[in-house]
Amino acid sequence: MPGGTKCFSSFHAPNVTLFRKLGAEFVGTFILVFSAAAGPIVNEKYHGVETLLGNAACSGLAVMVVILSTGHISGAHLNPSVTLAFATFRHFPWSQVPLYIIVQVSASISASFALKGVFHPFMSGGVTVPSVTHGQAFSLEFIVTFILMFTITAVATDTRAVGEMAGVAIGATVLLDILVAGPTTGGSMNPIRTLGPAIAAGNYKGLWIYLVAPTFGALAGAAAYTTVKLPDNKPPNQVRISTC
Repeated sequence: MPGGTKCFSSFHAPNVTLFRKLGAEFVGTFILVFSAAAGPIVNEKYHGVETLLGNAACSGLAVMVVILSTGHISGAHLNPSVTLAFATFRHFPWSQVPLYIIVQVSASISASFALKGVFHPFMSGGVTVPSVTHGQAFSLEFIVTFILMFTITAVATDTRAVGEMAGVAIGATVLLDILVAGPTTGGSMNPIRTLGPAIAAGNYKGLWIYLVAPTFGALAGAAAYTTVKLPDNKPPNQVRISTC
């Protein structure tokens, strides 16, 4: 790990096997996709009972819970775009990236078909589809994922950030982003948040947006924080107020 970082991928103890990491990543991703898609499905089935705030809370709370419960085992990436961004900036080994993505996709599809079995025929409510032009949807998904990954990189890789609050900070960011983007794109920020429900519902409208925009947004967010991050080899500058 470069520069004494403490990213999610380094939270786990060195003796945690890859099998355990992948198992925790599968369970965590399953919980996230099931919860994030269940909110809008329940909202559709029961005529708006969840509201936008409820949908956002389902995702934000799921992220917080999973990070706090499995972050020390797998790193709780829960998102192929996050995994790729961590690997690109040397916070995660490239050798484990394919396995993590396979597990994330598998968990997403499993959670989505579980939802289909429970809530059929209301699965369509759990699919994120754009209600604006593809260009607008791409831009919005890029921006909200940028915000998310900027936050993740800060709290997960910088020793000066409050790492113990990582789950709360990231969950709150997810909630915020869905409040902003939910009505227009669904606020996916995650390729597998969209892919699994799309497969289960057979609705692939605008799918490419949710595969590409979050990945570029995550890379840009990680790059932005890496650029502004304080150097590890010197103390941060402080504003000193004279009392003379």
